[in-house]
Amino acid sequence: MNIKQFFLYFFPLLTVATSCREDELVVPSEYEIVGDENRGGTVRGFYLVNEGNMGSNKCTLDFYDYHTGLYSRNFYAEKNPHVIKELGDVGNDIAIYGSKMYVVVNCSHKVEVLDARSGVRLGQVDIPNCRYVRFHRGKAYVSSYVGPVLIDPDAPKGAVYEVDTLSLSVTRKVSVGYQPEEMEIIDDYMYVANSGGYRAPLYDNTVSVIQMVDFKQVQQIPVGINLHRLKKDRYGKLWVTSRGDYQSRPSRLYVMQKKPGFNQMTVTDTIPIACSNMAFHGDLMYYYATEWNNYTASNTISYGIIDIRTKEIISSNFITDGTEREITIPYGIAVHPDTGDIFVTDAKNYVSSGTLYCFTPDGRKKWSVRTGDIPAHMAFLKK
Repeated sequence: MNIKQFFLYFFPLLTVATSCREDELVVPSEYEIVGDENRGGTVRGFYLVNEGNMGSNKCTLDFYDYHTGLYSRNFYAEKNPHVIKELGDVGNDIAIYGSKMYVVVNCSHKVEVLDARSGVRLGQVDIPNCRYVRFHRGKAYVSSYVGPVLIDPDAPKGAVYEVDTLSLSVTRKVSVGYQPEEMEIIDDYMYVANSGGYRAPLYDNTVSVIQMVDFKQVQQIPVGINLHRLKKDRYGKLWVTSRGDYQSRPSRLYVMQKKPGFNQMTVTDTIPIACSNMAFHGDLMYYYATEWNNYTASNTISYGIIDIRTKEIISSNFITDGTEREITIPYGIAVHPDTGDIFVTDAKNYVSSGTLYCFTPDGRKKWSVRTGDIPAHMAFLKK
């Protein structure tokens, strides 16, 4: 969630209902026939986390089953009827590792751990203002703003927490830059995008490097201000997004890689485009941008494809049938690992149900379905 959304939705929605879950009616999942069945692939289905408005305790989990062609909304509540407050406040990430699924719930300061196949809750890990999760050698790693959910020029530095995936206990913690976001691990080094979003306009501009064996920060690499996404491609390069300052400094996309003869990552390319999120499939990177500008009080929205080998933009829009005109606020993206189908979520007005769109690899709309509020993050479930 960016600064604009923070002010728009945090303050008016701060009041949270305090009634006990035992006094509430558990609403069963809603099922909708999509019909896009694919029983022969390696993917059983996928989960979609709907963030829900900050302060409203409306994070929900949807599931699409490729065996039945059914899309189920509010999957978690039905599977876990005795969990008070359900998933919690603002779902910020989801990932599957082994037999478990991890849902990072930002403003509830926890990571919910579920059985990946049944969706039944196994436990939770308490981590303050948690953001994203990655995995390495039997451990989960969670980025954290550490401090309270508050715009503050004196906000503390963030951290990455190490979690044992068997005991679900925190085993180590390392301090990084200000308000860390996404992470990736390459060759026993973790790279963390620091935003400094709470300290605006004094944004952070670095990627922290963590040596995994000793779990300590060994370097901070200057990249760009207000960093957010950080993803590795199949060739070991890192793609890092900067959100800019929402005024005179625009969003940018950076490429980091190791130069021949050197063991350290360095910024090798700056691609002059706005980028909010990205997803890889083969040698292609699909991206969209929802770039907010405080001066114009509006978003500039764009879509595109980059060849990750050449780092060249090969298409200015991966949607080829005009469906982008139906999408109000693109908010999430994923690509099916087998079919290459492209998924884009639409957050619409941030306060009502969103929409999930599925496009064919050549950019034509295949189907769409109603989701929960602010659909954002997806995880594919293997068979």
